[in-house]
Amino acid sequence: MFRWGILSTAKIARELVIPAILDSSNGVVAAIASRDEARAAELARRFGVPRTFGSYEAMLADDAIDGVYVPLPTAQHVEWTLRAVEAGKHVLCEKPIALSAPEIDALIAARDRVGVTVSEAFMVTYSPVWAKVRELLASGAIGRLRQVQGAFTYYNRDPANMRNRPELGGGGLPDIGVYPTVTTRFATGREPVRVQASLERDPDFGTDCWASVRADFGDFELSFYVATQLAARQVMVFHGDEGVIEVKSPFNANRWGAEEIELSNRGHGESTIFRFPDNRQYRREVEAFVTAATGGTAEVVTLENSKANQAMIDAVYRAAEHDRWEPV
Repeated sequence: MFRWGILSTAKIARELVIPAILDSSNGVVAAIASRDEARAAELARRFGVPRTFGSYEAMLADDAIDGVYVPLPTAQHVEWTLRAVEAGKHVLCEKPIALSAPEIDALIAARDRVGVTVSEAFMVTYSPVWAKVRELLASGAIGRLRQVQGAFTYYNRDPANMRNRPELGGGGLPDIGVYPTVTTRFATGREPVRVQASLERDPDFGTDCWASVRADFGDFELSFYVATQLAARQVMVFHGDEGVIEVKSPFNANRWGAEEIELSNRGHGESTIFRFPDNRQYRREVEAFVTAATGGTAEVVTLENSKANQAMIDAVYRAAEHDRWEPV
């Protein structure tokens, strides 16, 4: 069994990733580290984890840890992923793994030098929902794809929340803008050529709180908006000349709504619903990561893939700043 170390007691670790590892077939949570060891001990008791550390460095120095999950604030992802790699650990780092595409080059170089697996935690790419969308598109189920539309929003003006703190890497695009981009790229196998965008920053926090994006993928277009100060919504729609694919709960599987895809052509009165009662995308994510890290065959998010996705987000910021199309 792969021995996981959890680098902090972050909410996503507590609520989603630690339970997913405990539910997995090939890994165990061997230790939890926190700068406040009492918090680590409390979380360890909750999940029956045998060991705790009062520093991240102590965990990385321990040979009884095979790999780590990094759910730290975004601005610390590159630093601690790099430290973990240099310590010889495999790393699953929460998204976004970096705040600019060039930062990922150092991670690629370290990964290649040390020979470990490093992956950004895009759980959606392990979801059977998105595997089905990819399959439907590849099979020509909607004919020629011309338009993709998406939205991901929530309302959060808590000044203490990291999403509203620029020094921690906050902002809507790093937090949720990465989802319409990565799912479109995953489902279509295509990369954007250029982007156009509008963006609004919160006057108190300085973080981007709304963005509307138009991305040219060559023979189809992606348009989406994300916001941290709008009523909650999430949707992804793929529109072709012979049909439409609507993903009903595209990102927060099992928490947003029904895990369904609707394939339809309303002009012909046709509609098919695909349901996914056992999504467990976080469990699939950690199991695939362990398989890859231990020499097996599994499709995981590579750092090269992460760099391409971040390059698109970087281009969105540039496009909004200069009010023009920007190449990706």
